[in-house]
Amino acid sequence: MRKRLTIILIISAVLLGAVSIAVSATIDRKKKDELYRQVELFSDAMAIIQAEYVDAPSPKDLIYGALKGMLSSLDQHSQFMDQELYNDLKMDTVGRFGGTGLEIAIKDGLVTVITPIEDSPAWRAGIKAKDIIVKINDESTGDLSFTDVVKKIRGKPGTQLTLTVLRQSEGKIMEFKITRDVIKVKDIKETRILEDGVGYVRLVEFRENTVRDIVTAINNLSKQGMSVFILDLRNNPGGLLDSAVKVAEQFVEKGKMIVYTRGRRKEQDIDFISHATKTITAVPMAILINEGSASGSELLAACLQDYGRAIIIGTRSFGKNVVQSVIPLSDGSALKLTTCRFFPPSGRKINENGVTPDIIIEQTKALAADEKEHKIKKIDDIIAEIGKKEAQPEENKSDYKSDNQIMRAIDILKAMRLYKGPAK
Repeated sequence: MRKRLTIILIISAVLLGAVSIAVSATIDRKKKDELYRQVELFSDAMAIIQAEYVDAPSPKDLIYGALKGMLSSLDQHSQFMDQELYNDLKMDTVGRFGGTGLEIAIKDGLVTVITPIEDSPAWRAGIKAKDIIVKINDESTGDLSFTDVVKKIRGKPGTQLTLTVLRQSEGKIMEFKITRDVIKVKDIKETRILEDGVGYVRLVEFRENTVRDIVTAINNLSKQGMSVFILDLRNNPGGLLDSAVKVAEQFVEKGKMIVYTRGRRKEQDIDFISHATKTITAVPMAILINEGSASGSELLAACLQDYGRAIIIGTRSFGKNVVQSVIPLSDGSALKLTTCRFFPPSGRKINENGVTPDIIIEQTKALAADEKEHKIKKIDDIIAEIGKKEAQPEENKSDYKSDNQIMRAIDILKAMRLYKGPAK
């Protein structure tokens, strides 16, 4: 009787397995059939356009246009890059390219500035993070794909373009005339002792050699008597995920998680654990962020905030926790495709939410008399004012004592140092 029961159970298990495989195969077949139907629809549309459109379009133009639309429909960061844009991207990763120095994204359907690269033409003109670009040389961005926006903003050094932006925080439409230049990006902008053992590093982007550069910078500051440390990530748009992880490792004990990624495929689910043998964990630390801090800089700030390793000061960051992979295609073009999301050790959501500082401090600036009080106007009224006002470049002040966020960080770190005693 027991043998008979065992045989029945085995047969049942085999049948259930067979049913499971059959169901899975049916689901896969349905998905493929649906895909083939949609591809057939696309093919029919292409054939009709080629046969009936008033001008004869080239197959390449049609396919490229379809790819641009397809990628832009996925999310605000995915993008189809033709050969020219892909070559620009490869130049960008080595820190030298022609253009205005703007980092942009499509947010809520609008071309939004993540941040202008410091000392770039866009920075000097006065463009700010979260400005919305509504026109490029009098052409509305509402009719352009993300790829087309990038191509129109970038260009040969010495050429000029006009950007019309909506600055919602001030209820203004502003025009900026910008002369393109060769953009040279340095990952570390400034390293120095500010005062009384307060070390300061301004990190503007995460690139291939960033971890080497920041270790060198910190070692030099330590030799100069650094006892507390400020890492300035304001207007840092991110960069290479690997680089941001390696920088975070310098401040987190070995064996602790830095960040984890999750995607559709199992191999995209990666836990990044600190492997650094020599870390900087005893020196009190503050990180400065603002609305121009995105992606890798948010990863670093959130990680150190989760562990209580650094106190985060400033304003809420941009909110971008997706990772793009660049996938080359056979004709020299490429897909910049969002393939996974990253999460800090706590698992909290950064996308759209951003990183909220431990201490929120708005950056102050001297305002002109007519700007001290203003009301947010209706969009229709704002649009009517396009071209009436011209933006003036903001003064770049190198004196850290005029920066209220840095000064607040100094005060807090000095208090922490006094409370904890000298670092060992």
